[in-house]
Amino acid sequence: MTFTLNYSNDDVNVLSKKTVFKGFFTMNRYEVEHKLFDGSMSRVMQREMFERGHAVAVLPYDPDTQEFVLIEQFRLGAMETCESPWLIEVIAGMIDEGESPEEVCHREAKEESNIEMSELTKALTYLSSPGGTTERLHIFMGKTDSTKAGGVFGLASESEDIKVHRVPEATARAWLETGRIDNAAAIIALQWFFLNKATLLASWR
Repeated sequence: MTFTLNYSNDDVNVLSKKTVFKGFFTMNRYEVEHKLFDGSMSRVMQREMFERGHAVAVLPYDPDTQEFVLIEQFRLGAMETCESPWLIEVIAGMIDEGESPEEVCHREAKEESNIEMSELTKALTYLSSPGGTTERLHIFMGKTDSTKAGGVFGLASESEDIKVHRVPEATARAWLETGRIDNAAAIIALQWFFLNKATLLASWR
């Protein structure tokens, strides 16, 4: 079985790119054609792409208390399909120009939950929804002291109102299984943790 792992400039032609909306986020409209699997070229397609930059998400964990530090905040996009638009999430934030993903992890951990992390381990990176956005997320695991976690934080300038939770490992697993946690970054981060826990904790020791 062969997969298209690499492509040349001749395989994709971007004929035009136009900004159709610029506000809190940006929307660009593309006209593009690409090579088909039979070797011919596709018809010209028009697609809108949601451009919000790239982001990190970090899952803080305390090996001593066996607790995660998770956050809860209001999400407008959850109102249509969730029982409550206040979601349980992992700490996350956008990567500003000139910042490394690791720097953003530490910055956001302080801003959103007022915690420090003594270890930071890259887990994986993924495209959040490549049919509609260029955004790539970088997932990290962070070692922290959960006994110092708690309270409400966030930047007023960004209208953030973020509640910090200490969540036992067993509770977080149950929330995964029951769908209490239903946003992609948190699901992926927690699943990665449970799949790689032994190796991760050994590296932290």
